[in-house]
Amino acid sequence: MNTQPPGSAETYDVIVVGGGAAGLSAALTLGRARRSVLVVDSGLPRNAPADGLHAYLGREGTAPEDFLRTARTEVAGYGVRVTSGEAVSASREEEGFRVALAAGGSALGRRLLVATGLVDELPELPGLSRLWGRSVIHCPYCHGWEVRDRRIGVLSTGPFSLHQAFTWHQWSPQVTLFTHTGPEPGDEDRERLAALGITVVSGKVTALEEERDELRGVRLEDGRVVSLDVLSIAPRFTVHASFLEPLGLKPVEEQMHGHTIGEVIRTDPTGATGVPGVWAAGNVTSPMEQVIGAASAGNRVAAAINTDLIMADTAAAVAARSSSG
Repeated sequence: MNTQPPGSAETYDVIVVGGGAAGLSAALTLGRARRSVLVVDSGLPRNAPADGLHAYLGREGTAPEDFLRTARTEVAGYGVRVTSGEAVSASREEEGFRVALAAGGSALGRRLLVATGLVDELPELPGLSRLWGRSVIHCPYCHGWEVRDRRIGVLSTGPFSLHQAFTWHQWSPQVTLFTHTGPEPGDEDRERLAALGITVVSGKVTALEEERDELRGVRLEDGRVVSLDVLSIAPRFTVHASFLEPLGLKPVEEQMHGHTIGEVIRTDPTGATGVPGVWAAGNVTSPMEQVIGAASAGNRVAAAINTDLIMADTAAAVAARSSSG
């Protein structure tokens, strides 16, 4: 991957900020459409701690770093440039959008695609981040098969955690809901939990019990220790989007099952944001999207961007012909 900042003199058809599944999929589609594309990649993939990609047909079990390495090679074959860096601001110019990089330099693109993904804000609990992506997880569709039939704890930090407990029961009969900082289940929910054999443990969790970098259980504030193999949490999803503020584009709250789970960049069905010329794709618009969905979104939004550029190029050609004739 090119680590040098792009020259400011060149104008790309599209600048893609974010080099994950959505951004690289979009870059591949645009490159094949003979568009000049620059991908700005911070090199901090959200799924780096994971052992592999799952539920991705044809890529099942592929290590995240291998997936990205292959994807970068593929896009390079169509003339796409990938540069290491972090976008710090985006401003509108007559020709399009100027993206400034943290290490210096900038790039100009006629269109801008935001595919920066999300940041998982973890609950405050010592040791949680160290085990994140291994024995501390959040998505049963990403990790459920790998932890099937094991002792799974659900750390409640809000109403959504109750939904997690019911969902995890599909993968294991040994599920425990720790009320922690979340609400106590009501009588109806307790009856439903009991019917499925899901244990409810009241009280705040204060520490994780580990052995050789593996979870062995949780300790509650009253001193009790409950043995576990896996702990499921509900992180808050936040967006890498501060660089968009000069354009007036800001994240908005996203809800699921009536509860706020984080924030997203809102788009229309084509991926277009409220700022003309700026699109978004992947987890930055849909927090629950898995890798296969993010890649699909990148492909779809890239086609919409290419169509928009075709219309602009056609209008410019018609204007040039009229003025010359």
